Amino acid sequence: MNLSTLVTKIKVLRASMDMTQEELAIRVNVRRETIMRLEKGLYSPSLRLAYDIAKVFGKPIEEVFSYVD
Repeated sequence: MNLSTLVTKIKVLRASMDMTQEELAIRVNVRRETIMRLEKGLYSPSLRLAYDIAKVFGKPIEEVFSYVD
C-alpha cells in the first residue's frame, strides 16, 4: 500500500506576503500550531481549511496543497 505525503506551499506563500504563522492562523481561524504542523506536513487540513488558506493567498487549492507518492 502506497502512502502519499502532503506537500504544502504555505511557508513560501506566507513569506512572499510577509505574513507570520500567527497572522495566517488568525485569518483562517485556527491556532498558530495548526499552521506550523501544516507547513511541516504533520497535519492534513479539512477541505474547508484548505479552501480558506488558498483563498487568503488568492490561489486554487491545488496550487497550495498536493500529495506526492
